[in-house]
Amino acid sequence: MVSRYRLTPLLLALLASPAFAAASNAALPAGATSIQEGYEDWRVACAQQGQATQCSMSQQQLQQNGQMVLAIELTKSDAGASGNLVLPFGLDLSQGAVLQIDDGAPLPLQAFKTCLPVGCIVPVSFDAATLDGLGKGKVLKISVAASDTEHKTTFGVSLKGFISAFNRITALSSEPN
Repeated sequence: MVSRYRLTPLLLALLASPAFAAASNAALPAGATSIQEGYEDWRVACAQQGQATQCSMSQQQLQQNGQMVLAIELTKSDAGASGNLVLPFGLDLSQGAVLQIDDGAPLPLQAFKTCLPVGCIVPVSFDAATLDGLGKGKVLKISVAASDTEHKTTFGVSLKGFISAFNRITALSSEPN
């Protein structure tokens, strides 16, 4: 599996949403209208739209043929971070997804919201304590069940660069105009 970074349709829709635009009122460095930066396995993307700056951090994993295996996109929220996890088709949606940092205790069960042409969406939100764990961890494990066999499958999201990427979107979201 090869990891590549690019803006997904989900991120583009997020950046264009009015609710997201209202969440920030910051300017990008050096008068830039958009930036894309890499922090180890994470990507930061920001775009200036009027007086608002929209930033997110993401990671996408692709197969050799370019087909997406999973994607995660997060933005800063009042409580910590929130966003969406995109997983492949063929999963038992009724069983949800169980997230776990390294070998720690599982986080509360996350329900699937819907499936779109890009995959099945799991909304996620992380409070400050969970963000701290993500910043110190090595991998975010995502356990799901296959719809045909109910066999459990675990995906892994690298946490290398997570805290640097989160700190960057936090800094860009709080810079004055």
